[in-house]
Amino acid sequence: MTAVPAALNTALRLAVGGLPVLPLRAGKGPFGNCPTCEKNACGGRPNMKTPGPCRCPWPCHAWAAATTDPHVLSSPAWTAAWHRAGAVAYHPGGAGVTVVDLDDAEAVAWARATLPPTLTVTTTRGEHWIYRGRMRSANHVRPGVDIKSLMAYARWLGPGTGIMAVLPPLVLALVEREETTRPRAGVDSSSLSPARWDRSVATGCRHTETYVRSGLERGIDRIRAHPDKGAGSAAYGVARFLAGQHTHCPGPCGMDTLGQQVIDAAVAVGVPEPYARRAVTNGMGAVLGATA
Repeated sequence: MTAVPAALNTALRLAVGGLPVLPLRAGKGPFGNCPTCEKNACGGRPNMKTPGPCRCPWPCHAWAAATTDPHVLSSPAWTAAWHRAGAVAYHPGGAGVTVVDLDDAEAVAWARATLPPTLTVTTTRGEHWIYRGRMRSANHVRPGVDIKSLMAYARWLGPGTGIMAVLPPLVLALVEREETTRPRAGVDSSSLSPARWDRSVATGCRHTETYVRSGLERGIDRIRAHPDKGAGSAAYGVARFLAGQHTHCPGPCGMDTLGQQVIDAAVAVGVPEPYARRAVTNGMGAVLGATA
């Protein structure tokens, strides 16, 4: 009889307590999408505000796959992933909490001097400060500080110490401040749009639908390949490339819809919506003649 993976035992215990969990690879990242979900053919769950229509049995779609269902967690597909897992992660927003991820000693010192005490978990390089309440996630809101809540995952590193406090205005203000300056890899989940390109918005495009969709998918894959940095620049390049494909079309080609999908892809990997929108507008403008 095959032994139950230790990670699965941990996940089942956490799920009973209401924590939506998922397996992480040894490199601390989520498992890649299966062939059915490749290129979001199942509906693109990571680009939606809440988990979407995917019914795949595998732990695809990163944070959106997190679940408390013991039948899913211990299913054959997930058990195979747990055998290869390097860590257990959870979706903070799904559990109704926010993690202030402090990456170094300086960030920890700042939190201790600035934020109200709360449940604290020691990490490899710093600490996780966990508050009761959900909010938008954002990276690099200040040096060494990330916010993980909605549309994000955090590693489970133990129960921590202390009593969980209510999410304070000071933490909410970190994201608001980050959105009013030149953003650096933040997430604004409220910006995500359901707009999707199809022939109905491109009646004057000279290209086939397959051609346009293939170019768009390659571009979005390029953006997703930069989850830590460079996604904004990638979005600019993708927008410029897409605009170049349509310079000789009589139009309309649905460029606004194509641009919105590029923006959504950039936001989904951590680019704040205002920065993503400027990058896409300027990328298309470099070819079509308009800038923001």
